[in-house]
Amino acid sequence: MRAFYQARILGLAMLLLAPATVFVRAARAQIDPSGDWATTFFEDQRERLAGAEMGDYLGLPLNAAGLFRAESWNAAVVEIPENQCRAHGSDYGWRGPSTLRIWKEVDPATQKTLAYHIRLSAYNAEQTVWMDGRPHPPDYARHTWAGFSTGTWEGDTLVIYTTHLKENWLGLNGTPRSDMATARVRLMRHDNVLTVAVITYDPVYLSEPLIRTIDFTYAPQQQMNPWPCESVDEVDRPEGQVPSYLMAQNPYIDEFAARYGVPPEATRGGAATMYPEYMLKLKTMKLLPRPKPQQPSQAPTSPPQSSQPNK
Repeated sequence: MRAFYQARILGLAMLLLAPATVFVRAARAQIDPSGDWATTFFEDQRERLAGAEMGDYLGLPLNAAGLFRAESWNAAVVEIPENQCRAHGSDYGWRGPSTLRIWKEVDPATQKTLAYHIRLSAYNAEQTVWMDGRPHPPDYARHTWAGFSTGTWEGDTLVIYTTHLKENWLGLNGTPRSDMATARVRLMRHDNVLTVAVITYDPVYLSEPLIRTIDFTYAPQQQMNPWPCESVDEVDRPEGQVPSYLMAQNPYIDEFAARYGVPPEATRGGAATMYPEYMLKLKTMKLLPRPKPQQPSQAPTSPPQSSQPNK
């Protein structure tokens, strides 16, 4: 009889502990990405800091409209006051020269996470990711650089869905992204490394989703500097003039292909250039002649004579 009651007591204790065990396991599955993070550059450092070269659209699933828009790009467009302080969109801003800060907003009564706030140092970009299950606004609602974002957990991965983005770019060489685009971002923390996978869907300029990954390193002692920006008139231009190139009139569009020995057809991008099978097609394409290296000018054998009379 005593053994019977001991077994019942043990079973009751296991039932009482079971919800707590499930709760602990669920809590452990969500690895909080909060903290300060320093960006990590690999072979894409030059592209992320200075921008890809004109005519380099390799690996980008641009459709015909996207390519037409990209080839009309003139870098001087960033000189006009309207664009000098133009922020990156929240789907592209991760790739910029930014430090990163993530913190969560918690309801004091329920201790549930209401939102995550994400701040990238470039252009003081800040994004709110709502975690309380609220719906996205209607299509006619205001579009912003950050867009409207909601988040859900898939295991230990925070998945962010963003809509209502303003028109922007996917690269600093004029690769466009429309205001009809949406994005899904997956934050995956592995100890002191945060991997961010960004997927952009754009029915206007992309024929397939564009997927990019960026890594950050935990930096608890990092200080995020402000990014003050004030637009000025850098170059005198007639009112309403926007630097651009008309169709087939961009004189620099083939420089990238010639310099690196890449077929011009391949540099125009497209979904096919994202896949390994495209390497076989590359072998059948024609190359442009490479430019001859410039000879360094001969240094003068004697110092130049001053035009001023000797005193």
